[in-house]
Amino acid sequence: MKLFIKNTRDISIVPKWLWSVLIASFILQCVWHSSFSSFQVRRQALSAPPNDLIIRLVSLDDSISAAKWVMLWLQAFDNQPGLSIPLKELDYDRVSQWLDLILALDNKIQYPLLAAIRFYAEVSDENKQRKMIRYVSEKFMEKPNERWQFMAHAVYIAKHRIKDQQLALQCARLLRQYAAGENVPYWARQMEIFVLEDMGELESAKVLIGGLLDSGELKDKGQRAFLLQRLNEIEERQK
Repeated sequence: MKLFIKNTRDISIVPKWLWSVLIASFILQCVWHSSFSSFQVRRQALSAPPNDLIIRLVSLDDSISAAKWVMLWLQAFDNQPGLSIPLKELDYDRVSQWLDLILALDNKIQYPLLAAIRFYAEVSDENKQRKMIRYVSEKFMEKPNERWQFMAHAVYIAKHRIKDQQLALQCARLLRQYAAGENVPYWARQMEIFVLEDMGELESAKVLIGGLLDSGELKDKGQRAFLLQRLNEIEERQK
């Protein structure tokens, strides 16, 4: 049997410049890996927002588009390179300031209030939930007929998330007193009655229903029939 041995070349024939490239590549690879091993992900705190005039200048006075971009940036702030920050660890005073900036850029935009009560208020931190309810309440008072839906959800957060019936009652009362536009559904203005019933304040609920029926503002027969039914149910519970 014959053994076939392939021709091999001596290592000495490798050009010196190629050895230099190989050694340099090895060194660069070591430096690259060592830099990654020492890399530390750092969390960035939410800074104070700039003046809205600065944003207007940067956006070439396109404040509406600027408001949308700032809102997108704020809502994505909890997802930073290499880490994800729980919403409840954000500074909610700063969050409110950024929401104010967005509303200053576009006072017709509704999304900041939606984010406040449906996004930031859903955290498991009662103090921060209350801050968002307070924020939405203040903004609701500026335009109650346009922002009633956010106040209605504030009632839900107070009642079912925080389980603070008094706070829910305060929010529901603001809805009844100030959201009087034709576009506001009557169920939203009736939320105070439901909260009073849940609190066991049946007499107060009866007084409120009686006042609504006697006020003459209820033109819809279905609404009057509904309130009369609720009044009868409350009276039955009191027997």
